[in-house]
Amino acid sequence: MSALAKFERRYKADNADLALKDWDQLIASNAPDWVQAFRKRGHEIVVEAGLPTPKLERFKYFNLPAWLKKQELSYQSFEFEINGPTNFASVANDDFSNVPDWAQDLITAQPLGEEKYGDLMLERLSDAFFSDALIIDVPEGEQITEPLHLKIPNKENAFLCPRIIVRVGRNADFTLHEEHQATHAQWNNAIIKIIVEEGARFCHYRYNMNGDQSCFTQNTSVHVAGNATYEAFTLTAGEGLSRNQVHVELQGAEASCDVNGINLLSNAQNADTTITIEHQAPNCRSNQNYRNVVTDKATGIFQGKVHVHRVAQQTDGYQLSNSLVLSHAATMNTKPELEIYADDVKCSHGATTGRIDDEALFYLRSRGIPEEEARSILIQAFVSEVIEEISHEATSEDVIYKLSQWLSTASLTFEAR
Repeated sequence: MSALAKFERRYKADNADLALKDWDQLIASNAPDWVQAFRKRGHEIVVEAGLPTPKLERFKYFNLPAWLKKQELSYQSFEFEINGPTNFASVANDDFSNVPDWAQDLITAQPLGEEKYGDLMLERLSDAFFSDALIIDVPEGEQITEPLHLKIPNKENAFLCPRIIVRVGRNADFTLHEEHQATHAQWNNAIIKIIVEEGARFCHYRYNMNGDQSCFTQNTSVHVAGNATYEAFTLTAGEGLSRNQVHVELQGAEASCDVNGINLLSNAQNADTTITIEHQAPNCRSNQNYRNVVTDKATGIFQGKVHVHRVAQQTDGYQLSNSLVLSHAATMNTKPELEIYADDVKCSHGATTGRIDDEALFYLRSRGIPEEEARSILIQAFVSEVIEEISHEATSEDVIYKLSQWLSTASLTFEAR
């Protein structure tokens, strides 16, 4: 069944014009046949299905069209800002002559989970506006200790579609830092597709520090081969609207992944974390560990899923989302899921939502610590378990610093009714 047929049967929203108004100008530009066909296919699907709305299960608490109706955005090109070991990175645009076959195959591949969920319209929208790609190709056996730092520049009233393609070769080791920091109204609809080959290790850290007027939606697709490791951490401490969507396929025996993060939400921010990890081979391990701190009128969403295929015996899958809610007006929605078809597995999932422990707060205050400082200490202790799982020491120290900055400005006192 084609993706279009599935969309037509399950879902159709008449809102594509909110995002496609500048597409005719892009498609009129010169580009190779495969690029033009790729753009047209993405455009066709978005026109047919529309943009995702809360009528879709995985977008139940995330209303992007309502946000877009209040904006005056235009599609804009941009330049990737990178530093570090840049000899492994190249930017493809204009005639796309430097796109190798493996990268072209990965760029044009059907989005992971599209046939099952039928809600990957944001990725297809990025396909329609495909004009730039950062291609990172780490050769076999390379052990790169210095991270590659990537920053997406800030543009006012802009609709951006950055695309990152990564291949980490056999037995290689590589680290990528992404930073998104917009101060103006902006929609950053990012796509990153990753291949971690056999025996390789890829550490992927992302900071979402955008302002309250911005929207950040990203889809990360990861293929992990046997004996390979994918470690991901996302810190969200900004954005009016954000969606961190990750889909990992553990495709070879002894593959492993850690998809962790911290969401620090205040004002009227809305942050959605949606994770799917598919165990497709035996003896694989996965871990999802998230901490959410929600205050003011903010809304947090965690949707985590572990899918264990029949062949994936001796799977070890762990999933946990713990949340602190610091205001009666704040909301936290959690939906942990397990879908298991193998019979020799160790899988667990859980979610907790509560407020700061009054006894712990009283204990610290009885030792002479002011209330505001005591609350900060307890919040830092609450999120510290996730920070400790970051293997890159400089990154963990940076996260601690950014946490302290957020705590210094957020409202931490639980509001009375």
